[in-house]
Amino acid sequence: MSFYQEYLNYQNIDFKSFFKNVKDRDIKTILNKDKLAIKDFLALLSPKASNYLEEMAQQAHQLTVQNFGKIVTLYAPLYLANYCVNHCSYCGFKSNNNIERNKLSLAEIKKEAEAIANLGIKNLLILTGESRQHSPISYLKKAITVLKEYFPSLAIEIYPLKTEEYQELIAAGVDSLTIYQEVYDQNIYDQVHLKGPKRDYRFRLNAPERGCKAGMRSVNIGALLGLNNWRQESFLTGLHAKYLQDNYLGTKINLSVPRLRPQKSGFKPNSKITDQNLVQIILAMRIFLPRIGINLSTREAADLRDHLLPLGITKMSAQSSTAVGGYANSNHTKQFAISDQRKVSQIREMLINQGYQPVFKDWQRI
Repeated sequence: MSFYQEYLNYQNIDFKSFFKNVKDRDIKTILNKDKLAIKDFLALLSPKASNYLEEMAQQAHQLTVQNFGKIVTLYAPLYLANYCVNHCSYCGFKSNNNIERNKLSLAEIKKEAEAIANLGIKNLLILTGESRQHSPISYLKKAITVLKEYFPSLAIEIYPLKTEEYQELIAAGVDSLTIYQEVYDQNIYDQVHLKGPKRDYRFRLNAPERGCKAGMRSVNIGALLGLNNWRQESFLTGLHAKYLQDNYLGTKINLSVPRLRPQKSGFKPNSKITDQNLVQIILAMRIFLPRIGINLSTREAADLRDHLLPLGITKMSAQSSTAVGGYANSNHTKQFAISDQRKVSQIREMLINQGYQPVFKDWQRI
């Protein structure tokens, strides 16, 4: 059994017919429930539910404070390399883009670690392009050896691995995994992933579960919003998160809600996701999955992030760079443009002013 079997059960839902039949009384009934069924979650993603965002926001805020308190964990991403063998239509690092390719040496990784640690960040997300040749497991393990001297918690966002490879990196010092399916609709997945090992839909889809089986403390998933209808993608992301949460009780499951951002490939989103749509996604996710962590990155603008914070956000990136290195050396090509340009100190101040406790460290490697 894997999530793919669950995906097959729901991939052919007639979303338009379902949404057409959602009534006001249905939304009101759902918001009075203690626990939501899957069809309730889908109803909260409906056009009809967009008329109840205020009521949903109050419930989502209450659930978040009840389960997490008023704390937000801060982290930063570090790109080690941008070599990639995949041709993904939407990515600035795709293999056929004419960009400068870079890979940090161990000495450069140490400089980046010092620069990020000096910002106060304790949680680091390690990223690479998807090239086993340029960023093999052996290179990653050496990088982790350097980075774990500076950061109590290390997460990876790299090409999907086998279970035993995740176990190797856990033994080296990694404790968390981020991997986005990008798009759950398999037909669109095939259309936007034109070349490379990433075309293997099922291997990528099952990667979060392999991470759980390997012993990751935390696993973060998500769909890249803009590649397909946002209601369908959000629904399947929520189902995937629920599947992992129900089956791997020892792993903290989180989800992200990244919207497509401008990048060198020039890809235009297949569907538009407004700020109001993003609000509805976050609210529906929180009410359906009260104990799920929800991550909001610097893809979103500062003012919007400030307003989304009380709706269910538990983790935020701060002072991010999407270029290789990017902290000690910021002259390299960025994977995509970020929106929130604030420094860590400014985001910390914003959180405190809103009554939240910024958390820089919530995990200690033994």
